[in-house]
Amino acid sequence: MRRYALAILWSSFLVAIIAEGFLFSLFDPHELRLTGRQLELSPLAAYTIGFFIWWVFCALASTLSCYLTHRPHDQTNSS
Repeated sequence: MRRYALAILWSSFLVAIIAEGFLFSLFDPHELRLTGRQLELSPLAAYTIGFFIWWVFCALASTLSCYLTHRPHDQTNSS
């Protein structure tokens, strides 16, 4: 179980880095708006919050993929 958790977290971490770089290469943190109002965040805070949001979504997607592809052990009686 620990091995699955580490694989999920590490792979989602790497994908979150790529997603973060792509997102903020297109958008400036000073231009981000929420409900029509400009967010009063420093660029570092916007990058940090954005990264953790991406990491959570990527981890959830990886967890769902592992759950859906997991096959329970075949339980056959050898009698």
